Amino acid sequence: MFWVKKLVSQLFMPIPLASLLVVTGLLLICSGYLNKKISRARTLGISFIAVGVSLVVLLSQLHVSNALVATLEKQYPVQNQMPASALLTSGIEIDTPDRLIWDNKDSNDTSESCFVMVLGSGNRAATEHTSLQQLSSTALARLSEGVKQWQLAPQCKLIVSGWSGGYLPQSHAQMMANAAIEFGVTPEKIIRFDHPKDTIEEAQAALALIGEQPFRLVTSATHMPRSMSIFTYLGMQPTAAPSDFIQRHGAWWRLDAQHLLNSQKAIHEYVGRLWLFFKGYG
Repeated sequence: MFWVKKLVSQLFMPIPLASLLVVTGLLLICSGYLNKKISRARTLGISFIAVGVSLVVLLSQLHVSNALVATLEKQYPVQNQMPASALLTSGIEIDTPDRLIWDNKDSNDTSESCFVMVLGSGNRAATEHTSLQQLSSTALARLSEGVKQWQLAPQCKLIVSGWSGGYLPQSHAQMMANAAIEFGVTPEKIIRFDHPKDTIEEAQAALALIGEQPFRLVTSATHMPRSMSIFTYLGMQPTAAPSDFIQRHGAWWRLDAQHLLNSQKAIHEYVGRLWLFFKGYG
C-alpha cells in the first residue's frame, strides 16, 4: 500500500502530470498520421500538449506558487517561547495553555518527560561529508528548528524519525541523530524511530512512546496541517513548531524552477489531505 500511495500521488505532481500530458499529446498526433485521421488527432494532441505546458508555466509563477503555499504555512505560528513547564520549574508563575510535561526524573525515564519530535525528510549517502552536510535542505531546516526547540527546554528528549528508504546504508533517523549531535544535542537525549516510512507511521510510533502527553512537533510549515491532523486524530496533544517556510519574494513575471518546486510541495500536501480523508482520518 505504501508504494501504491507513492505511485498514485506522483501522477498528481506537476512535472509527472505535465510530462504525461505532453507525451499523450505527441502520441495522439502520431496516431493521427498513422490512421489518416490527422485533423481530429492533431487538435486533440495539441490540446494535451498545451495543457501540459500551461500547467508548468502557471505553477512556475511566483503568485500562483505563493497562493498555494500560503494557505498551508499560515495555519500555525512560529514557536519562540520556552514551554510554560520550564518556567514553572524555575519558580516563575505563568498562565498559558502551551505546556509540556517537564522531565524531573532520570533521563532514561520517559513516563513524565517532555518531548520535541522532528519528522523525517531525506538525506543522501556521502561518507566523505558530515551528517549535517548529507541532510536534504528540508531535513536540515526541520532539524535546525528541532534543536532550537530542544534548546528552549534541554531537559526534553529529542525524537528523530525516518527509515532508510530501502537503499541507504543507515536510517534517516540515524543520520538525523548524528547531525543533532553535531549541533550539540546530548546523545542521551536523542530517541530514534528507525522504521516509520511516512507521517502516519511516525505518529503511531510516537503514540506508543508519548501517549497523550503534550509535546512539540516540528516539521515543514507546509506539512504541518496534515501532520497535526494525523497526530490529533490519534488522540495526541502536539504543539506545532513549524519550520522550512518556502514563500518567496521576487518579480511576478519571472518563471522559476523553485516556484514550481514549491507549488509541487503544496500540491503534495493537498493530495495527502485527500488521502487522509479516504483513509478515515477526518
